[in-house]
Amino acid sequence: MAFDRGLTALFSALERIAREVALLRGWRRLLAAFAAGSLSVLALAPVHFLPILFVTFPVLVWLLDGLGGPASIALGEDAAATRRRMLLGGGAIGWWFGFGYFLFGLHWIGYAFMVEAEKFAIFMPFAVTLLPAGLALFTGAATALARAFWLPGYLRIVSLAIAWCIFEWLRGHVLTGFPWNLVGESFAGSLALMQWAAVVGAYGLSFIAILIVASPAFFDPHARAADIHSVGLSIREILIAPFAALAALALLWAGGTLRLTAAETHPVGPDDVMLRIVQPDIPQTEKWKPESRLAILGEFLRMSADPTPAAPAGLGPRSIVVWPESALAIFLAREPYVLSAISRMLPKGALLITGSVRGEPAPDGPPDTLARFYNSLYVVNSDGRIVGTYDKFHLVPFGEYLPFHRWLERIGLHKLAKLQGSFDVGPGPVTLALPGRPPVSPLICYEIIFPEAVVAAGERPAWIVNVTNDAWFGSSSGPYQHLSQVRLRAVEQGLPVARAANTGISAVIDPYGRILAKKALNTPGVIDMALPRALSPTPYAMAGDWIFAGLLLAGIGVLFAFRPR
Repeated sequence: MAFDRGLTALFSALERIAREVALLRGWRRLLAAFAAGSLSVLALAPVHFLPILFVTFPVLVWLLDGLGGPASIALGEDAAATRRRMLLGGGAIGWWFGFGYFLFGLHWIGYAFMVEAEKFAIFMPFAVTLLPAGLALFTGAATALARAFWLPGYLRIVSLAIAWCIFEWLRGHVLTGFPWNLVGESFAGSLALMQWAAVVGAYGLSFIAILIVASPAFFDPHARAADIHSVGLSIREILIAPFAALAALALLWAGGTLRLTAAETHPVGPDDVMLRIVQPDIPQTEKWKPESRLAILGEFLRMSADPTPAAPAGLGPRSIVVWPESALAIFLAREPYVLSAISRMLPKGALLITGSVRGEPAPDGPPDTLARFYNSLYVVNSDGRIVGTYDKFHLVPFGEYLPFHRWLERIGLHKLAKLQGSFDVGPGPVTLALPGRPPVSPLICYEIIFPEAVVAAGERPAWIVNVTNDAWFGSSSGPYQHLSQVRLRAVEQGLPVARAANTGISAVIDPYGRILAKKALNTPGVIDMALPRALSPTPYAMAGDWIFAGLLLAGIGVLFAFRPR
């Protein structure tokens, strides 16, 4: 009896909140959407407060409920006008939700404009508002699509999850894509929940997350309690959806915990491959000064060679040293004295992996005049020879390339394209064979945020190396969000990741997403650790986003199977 009274009280409270939210109109409705989207960022790194989504996503559902339904037609509104109002209203609510989500989730982009504030600070307000405004078009389109297939009860939550994830996937692919801060990344705050990325991937996590966190919006606020009882539904039956969702969350956590309980971290083999990851913590304002180059090179060489408590003998013949993205502000392949210094630093048999800018002459131009430039990664052996090269293929729009530069070059504006700092595009994911070492998939900076493009098809590596320079973004949430996505890639692929970041956060991550060692943000130092062994290919590594597509199709099947007749 007491339990029933508790359920009744809970139902009444949710009913009252849902009605108040659904009755919001005009700017109040849009402000509520903006606030809900803004608060949703708390579920992401570095806060990882997942419970906030159990508030913000139900609010989103109830705001969409407030657009009305079939009753509008019964009151005399034209059916076409009703559909148009629902689509436009749903799109507006979703856009404001997304604008708040991306505005606060990506505010750290503005830090990059303050590195050379005298040149670029004027552009910061445009960057930190226009990018979120553009990305919010995807959430607006998602809620408009969901509202077009709005069904009673829990089915409308299924509609929202399907539509949201379709457009989240598109956001990760359209115009080179930007799959940053997917809703599924909220599960990265729990090592146990994160394990399901090995099966469904990050997009699949988003689908599951929305089905769970939106479940408190289980009933239509337009349906009064008396109406519910008139069709024979008890409060227990009405509340089954949110309780089932919480039970599903508990089962997911339990399943992930069981996987972790059985997990072990093994070295690569009897002769351990030892990693030394160097985090120099060089301020971005100093990195590119010509007068600082020798001092920076000396600091890299010293940090790479010095003994540490974890490696009292220093480097050995099985060592792999990893430097960050564009570690030295030079064209390394054209600087023999630097390669010679690296050779003297490395013991016989050791390797260096480092980011560097690479230049090539034009095919029909003079060999000493560089015409094409790449953001690259080199593998250097102990003889000072470059034995492996990788060119970044997912470039940062406006930061590393000028969009539509091929069109600009076709009409003769070669100079304009190059003056915008354009890099050329590499061929795509590759697996580099390392002399006497396990093969590696190299990724530069934000290339690791693309779930489906971190490993070359048919050439599974034994580990992933990610070199980056997050110094552009200071002590903001950006580096923490970046690291969170790196951990998801490790779980998805079942591969360890070695990450070298200029100012942090450098880390060694095992195939279960566990951080085995890391250097804190804005802290110079090195990480010495044996390279963990890879797992067998995960379901996601074998099938990719096809499992996610299967989830969407299953959701669509549920909508058709249970839609009102």
